[in-house]
Amino acid sequence: MRRGEGGVHRGAGWGLGAVGVGAAVIVALDLLRLDQVDPIRRTISEHGLGPEAWVFGLGVGILAAGSALIGLSLAHRKLAGPVGTLAMMVWSIGLLVTATFHKHDWSVGPSLSGSIHRTGSFAAFLALPVAVLIIARPWRRVDGRRPAVAAFLFGVVSVVWVIGIATMVYLGVRSGTAWWQVMPLGLVERGLAVTELASLTALGIWAARHTPVPEPVR
Repeated sequence: MRRGEGGVHRGAGWGLGAVGVGAAVIVALDLLRLDQVDPIRRTISEHGLGPEAWVFGLGVGILAAGSALIGLSLAHRKLAGPVGTLAMMVWSIGLLVTATFHKHDWSVGPSLSGSIHRTGSFAAFLALPVAVLIIARPWRRVDGRRPAVAAFLFGVVSVVWVIGIATMVYLGVRSGTAWWQVMPLGLVERGLAVTELASLTALGIWAARHTPVPEPVR
């Protein structure tokens, strides 16, 4: 293995480790505040409003850094093109925006910080499935590795989640119901988050284990 390749492998490994630590911090918050934050109705960002807001911000920040490392590793090993890499960076930046600008209680009126938070979270949740599908799709048969196929499949499931959420919101608007009340928002968001993290982890494993092969026809 060439020296440069070893460095890239280490980068992917660090990225996977950071994603694991960030996710573990957020899951721990969910468990510790189970009596205060209903995981069925309340979103993950609710932790940003409590006394452990800094812990939530730290966890999301670590997750964002790990995601960026995985994206850069994929790009360095020529597994991801410019568009896929850009989408990965949008995911990471969206996470940082979500951690920096706290969630807002919209029932008391609009808020600039809340609007920025919502925009960042929407951008992140939309960008990762796009990145995964763009990056993994052309390599499914050429590379022949299970992580690439797994990443693509989890990306498809993530898109189905997003379409389902958008459909529910549309139906809520048509019926005059507030968009956050048309579904068990906390449960749905956590389901989407688990699926997207699975796709991200698959990409990270693929980047760490990949051995160079001829590029696919894109």
